[in-house]
Amino acid sequence: MNIVIFGAPGSGKGTQSERLVKKYGLKHVSTGDLLREEMQAKTKLGLMADSYISKGQLVPDDVVIGMLEELVANNHDVPGFIFDGFPRTLPQGKALDEMLAKHGEKVSMVLSLELEDKELVDRLLKRGKISGRSDDTKEVIESRLKVYYGQTAPLKEFYKDQGKLVRITGQGSIDEIFESMTSVVDRIIA
Repeated sequence: MNIVIFGAPGSGKGTQSERLVKKYGLKHVSTGDLLREEMQAKTKLGLMADSYISKGQLVPDDVVIGMLEELVANNHDVPGFIFDGFPRTLPQGKALDEMLAKHGEKVSMVLSLELEDKELVDRLLKRGKISGRSDDTKEVIESRLKVYYGQTAPLKEFYKDQGKLVRITGQGSIDEIFESMTSVVDRIIA
């Protein structure tokens, strides 16, 4: 079972991913964490990623997919993966499908946390006050939301066309949202 979870910044992806990992025994895959681990271990792919990041550039999709492929190949013992924050673009979605197919795997479902922009902005501003994160200002948040919508709209259609997109209302308590997600996952794995 391989799940992609996405939602706009502030939608609760990280929180819900952690809970899904605990409930179903999935391996959590955060590309940001993976990049940092590979760079720290000074692997070939990690050094390649570092050469881009150190120049302030985005790591090319093929490098990220290479890291994900190694992770999938080295974790045959897990019941599946939860991809958090990846893919973010249509080319990444296609590349993920192709890579998983090489290993006899596929994306089982895509859980999309859906919230109104006002709620997202309020949550992120609150998070910024609590954590002191400098990127949680109204201007930066609005910019991040524009980028999110611009990149993920085609990706949602891609997964919707495959019959894998499940929209989850991100409004409500953490427990209520989790219950909505697990009812969908339980139906698919039953």
